[in-house]
Amino acid sequence: MKNKLFFYISLLLIHTGIALVVFVLPFFSKIYAVIIPIIGFFYVYKAKNKNNEVLVVCAYLVGAEVLIRMTGGNVNNEYIKFCVILFMLVGMGYSGFSVKSIFFWLFLLLLVPSILVTASTDDYGVDVKKYLVFNLSGPICLGVSAIYTFRRNVRFLDLQYMVVAMGLPIFTTAIYLFLYNPSVQDVIKSTQSNFETSGGFGPNQVSTVLGLGMFIFFTQLLLFSKSKILLVINGLIVLLISYRAIVTFSRGGVITGVVMILVLLSILYFYSRAQIRQKFIYIFLLTGLMGIAVWSYTSAQTSGLIEKRYSNQDAAGRSKKDRLGGREAIMDIEFKTFMDNPILGVGAGMGKQVRKDKLGVNVASHNEITRMLSEHGIFGLFGLLILFITPFILYIKNRQHLYFLSFYFFWLLTINHAAMRTAAPAFVYALSLLLVQIRSQEKDISSLN
Repeated sequence: MKNKLFFYISLLLIHTGIALVVFVLPFFSKIYAVIIPIIGFFYVYKAKNKNNEVLVVCAYLVGAEVLIRMTGGNVNNEYIKFCVILFMLVGMGYSGFSVKSIFFWLFLLLLVPSILVTASTDDYGVDVKKYLVFNLSGPICLGVSAIYTFRRNVRFLDLQYMVVAMGLPIFTTAIYLFLYNPSVQDVIKSTQSNFETSGGFGPNQVSTVLGLGMFIFFTQLLLFSKSKILLVINGLIVLLISYRAIVTFSRGGVITGVVMILVLLSILYFYSRAQIRQKFIYIFLLTGLMGIAVWSYTSAQTSGLIEKRYSNQDAAGRSKKDRLGGREAIMDIEFKTFMDNPILGVGAGMGKQVRKDKLGVNVASHNEITRMLSEHGIFGLFGLLILFITPFILYIKNRQHLYFLSFYFFWLLTINHAAMRTAAPAFVYALSLLLVQIRSQEKDISSLN
């Protein structure tokens, strides 16, 4: 127990150090981005992927993506997605894949018609390669990851190792944000998403990964804090990450993180023994007090503007006309585009041209569902149905996967407000397809410490 505690604290200190080094020496971010897959390959090669080491490496890459992009360390915006795809293929080479993953092979095939539509465009102003890579890297990452994870057996404890591997670089991201923007009060002047509190990067993506971090360290707090020291450490991390997520003023990631936590608590309560359920009074009380504490502190630091943000008001307290920051107009255009092109869609990436023609400016789609419909047509609809339904078919015989619904909701909510700009929704969706086993030596998690 002491060795595990020492190891866990050491990992947190190392990742605090990474944040300090990246802040002082920004060029280290590029080294960090290159080192991760190199060390990852040696790790997988040495173990021959006997315990799904590729998932641990991919989890770490996914957790580090926003930090790397925020600090200029990425080769390009799709770098982490390509790394995840490559590691998943390596994993298949070592460990194969389920023949029943045919659903996700079909999903990948359904992307082909829109590729042909885009490739046949006669608009010389369109960079076909760029359009295809930008818009299909996310779905392809999801499809390949899902093929590898579908019905793959893992212990619950091994799944937690993957989750923590994803959480460590998210912890680094939160520490970096404190270094980049130590005083929130000085930069919060409105209720708009704030780039300064987001490390100079996109608040939506920062909020998304921090919301995921909230859930990850909450699981550590709730299920794997076997000592008072761990309770304090993990509790503080949850509070710190939650605070940095809220002050981005981007609501999507925070709401998603809260939903994931509430879903997990509901699942644990439902499947717990009667005597264990009595502990939930204290768990709900503690969780509520933590939420009130971090929200109250954030409200004080933002002079009450955070309440106005979540009430959809401007700094003067006036209600805004739209609730999604102008995204309703984009979604409406994409849905109409689907109705006008219901079979093949307008082609992968070509929705950008349609939005520019309709709105007069270049705007990105934040909603992967309407984007899939408008650009892929009926093939996109079938692809979405595969993604929506397949996990639940698997879950019927996979009830020991305590994180299933939380992972599923992360994917579903994230693609509705941040599309698939990062690898996180694709990879977390894939984790929901694992066959998780809580073995006898792990059943003590049900006692909730």
